[in-house]
Amino acid sequence: MAPRKNFRNQAKKEVKPAAVVNKNGVKVEASVAASGGGFSGTKIFTWFMVLALLGVWSSVAVVWFDLVDYDNVIERAKEFRFNFSEVLQGKLSAYDADGDGDFDVEDAKVLLGLKERPVSVLLREAKEEYAVKEPDAAPTPDDDAAVPLPPISDDFIPDDSRDEATHPYGDENNAIDTKGELVEKAQPQQTVEESKQYNNQPGSYNNQPGSPETKETEAESVPEPEADVEPEVESVPEPEADVEPEVESVPELEAEFVPELKENAEDQPKDKLKEKAKKKKPKLLNKFEKTIKTEIDAAEKLRKKGKVEEAVRAFETLVLQYPQSPRCRYGKALAEDGLAEKMLSNDMLQKAIGTYKEASELPNATPDLIKATLKKRAERQQFLGRMRGALATLEKLVQIFPEDMALKNDLGVAHLLIGDNNSAKRVYEEVLATAPSDGFAKVHYGFILKSENKIAESIPFLRDGLESGDPGTDDGRFYFHLGDALQRMGDDSAYKWYERGHQRGHFASVWQRSLYNVDGLKAQPWWTPKDTGYMDLVKTLERNWRIIRDEAQSVMDRTTGLFVPEEENLREKGEWGQFTLWQQGKKAGESCRSVPKTCGLLERYPEATGCKRGQIKFSVMQPGTHVWPHTGPTNCRLRMHLGLVIPKTGCKIRCTNDTRAWEEGKVLIFDDSFEHEVWQDADSYRLIFIVDVWHPELTQYQRQTLSPI
Repeated sequence: MAPRKNFRNQAKKEVKPAAVVNKNGVKVEASVAASGGGFSGTKIFTWFMVLALLGVWSSVAVVWFDLVDYDNVIERAKEFRFNFSEVLQGKLSAYDADGDGDFDVEDAKVLLGLKERPVSVLLREAKEEYAVKEPDAAPTPDDDAAVPLPPISDDFIPDDSRDEATHPYGDENNAIDTKGELVEKAQPQQTVEESKQYNNQPGSYNNQPGSPETKETEAESVPEPEADVEPEVESVPEPEADVEPEVESVPELEAEFVPELKENAEDQPKDKLKEKAKKKKPKLLNKFEKTIKTEIDAAEKLRKKGKVEEAVRAFETLVLQYPQSPRCRYGKALAEDGLAEKMLSNDMLQKAIGTYKEASELPNATPDLIKATLKKRAERQQFLGRMRGALATLEKLVQIFPEDMALKNDLGVAHLLIGDNNSAKRVYEEVLATAPSDGFAKVHYGFILKSENKIAESIPFLRDGLESGDPGTDDGRFYFHLGDALQRMGDDSAYKWYERGHQRGHFASVWQRSLYNVDGLKAQPWWTPKDTGYMDLVKTLERNWRIIRDEAQSVMDRTTGLFVPEEENLREKGEWGQFTLWQQGKKAGESCRSVPKTCGLLERYPEATGCKRGQIKFSVMQPGTHVWPHTGPTNCRLRMHLGLVIPKTGCKIRCTNDTRAWEEGKVLIFDDSFEHEVWQDADSYRLIFIVDVWHPELTQYQRQTLSPI
């Protein structure tokens, strides 16, 4: 503004200027030289400044397809910190937003937020920043082109440092955790047969009691990536029997028992120390890609800064420029992966899975890149529930890198996740034949043996694997099954392992060993109807117990096939049948048609019929039956037992160290996440009605969003 003011003052001393209206509608004063017939040097400079300013403001104004007043433009200019002296001198490169070497209308559009900056400019700036802060290392003589896939270090570290294997994706209609509470994400489709193989089955790997995938807290819900269709299977069975005179309490735990994990260097075998020393950064660039490393690093920097949309565009540009570059394609897949996480989009994740495959199949991909890419692809396939696709990817990896025991271990897990325990067993036998001290293979091999009811054989593998301290061994599933195996062998050291599992944070206590848990819920083995707050439901059951009993007896004829034998390997001996009416909060319509009055009584109690982590069912147990000590999978439910036909003696149920008996027409309530055991030593059958209800302290939001069990 100063030059304009000076110009006006100078004009007053000479000839009064004529008013001129420019196209902005603003009056501009002009002057004509009064003497000499021309302009002085000062006048020429003044006019130059006026024209320069008008040109700049006109360029900005054109963006709006109309003319704007100077005050608004000046405020915009201040917002973008224009340097007026540079504008007057024509030094506009600092404001060249589209990279074409000048300041024009397109630059003004970018500066005013009406247009995105081109990818080429983003890449250029990222490269410049990267070159300043992270100079490229000079290539070493051994950094040559890709070689034909020789075995490489087993414990390479991909250049992507994020832990991406645990982030749930979902479609836009899925629930998103905005309240710090548990959220259930929708899972992709797969066959019911496949789902049955690995969901809530005693011989399955995933969703086992004690499985690390099943642990949940107030803060987060760990998805079961392989659970698609609601499986029509029974969850962990329930104990039914009568009071036992007195059960000995858990023996006092010896503090010195718990073995320490091998954390100190002097405690570790020399071969493991050598393995640690061999760890090195993987080589992901082939010979050509080292010549474009700066461009790759610039795009990668965008991704690692969380600018995933820009990173995807940047890598897409690189892939177009260098279509035969595996590293550019791998970078694009990682960026798409990150964008899928940000968008919570399974479709975008599926696109990333395809790009991972493309990267692995390009010529001249380094062995490290092939391994990193296919491992990522398998992880994402498993996350989406594409278990057989993940299995095929891992089989390909093992074929390429047959000496890599970690990949074979992953392949074994993939077999377990689809319920193919026999194939997994063969894989782990191969691993242990080559690496007999591999703790990961040991615990999984022991797990398989126990699922085959080879209890005694499973114990040394589970125990040695846990004591190894190897990565992947310290999870609740293996403590659970080792303790359970020891209990079945009559070995009280089971409780020492349960104590260790508790100390490691896997169990709420030695007694309460469920893994699908919500922290902070009231925990006690036995409950009264008043404790639960479900008094109306209890009264309805007790008032109508004869109606419920009569309908149950009407369907007990073995020829109907309605009662299904317990199939979860919880019986030491005897016969135990169950007839389910609700499972995972879903009504079994055909079953309810057989007992309409019973189902009608329960319809108005959503705390029971809507309990996605429980069942409603009849349970009949024949004389001579014993159910091993066990725990249910979750602390989110309570279990009601209504006595229907109860022999006078011989039936009892123990929960922790408190043993009780049923009565006809009366409801017993306990938390089956605590250890319980059942005996049926009467001379006739025992019949009860089991009704699971939500834990009363769960919020309505949690009841709606918790995953089914």
